[in-house]
Amino acid sequence: MPGPVVTEGETVVFRTIERDEGDAAFLQRSCTDPRIRYSLGSIHHRSRGEQEEGIEHWAERDENATFLVCVDDDDAPRGHPDEDETTVVGSFNARHVDGDRAWLSYWLVPEHQSEGYGREMAEVGIDYVFEQYGVHGVSAGAYEFNDASRGLLEAMGFTQVARRREARYIDGDYYDEVQYDVLRREWMGDGDDDGDAGSER
Repeated sequence: MPGPVVTEGETVVFRTIERDEGDAAFLQRSCTDPRIRYSLGSIHHRSRGEQEEGIEHWAERDENATFLVCVDDDDAPRGHPDEDETTVVGSFNARHVDGDRAWLSYWLVPEHQSEGYGREMAEVGIDYVFEQYGVHGVSAGAYEFNDASRGLLEAMGFTQVARRREARYIDGDYYDEVQYDVLRREWMGDGDDDGDAGSER
């Protein structure tokens, strides 16, 4: 199950992904669900073994910041919680945090959508990226049919910067990918854009 707390908001908690059966099973089950997979543009299914290898490949690499997003009980420990002490509701991932721009992806499992976790999860994750790494900005994309994701990015102050026409074939049709970004100074709101946020290059 999820590891120690890395950062947290008012209701959501970011915990490390552990290379064990519980975390791999949750990610494999969730990312196979068409309601999540199609919104991410994923066209391939992963087995449990492939998901476990994937944790080693992307979740444990220094250039990525990848977490399970949880809602903890009041008594959940800061370290490894028991299953009944935390509920995993989604995942947040920032790739290329060692460079100039990070690329974001995040999702909630369907049973915990429309409960107010989405925006908080995104904001907590973006705050963490800017506070811990020296990126100049963060980028994200959403397919044209994903009105909820596009609306969230725009509501948080992201600017639409590009549209890749018919970028991905998903469930029987081609769809445009709409790309967004926000700069450090825009997100932080203080004019500080020197990239010196405690990062290690």
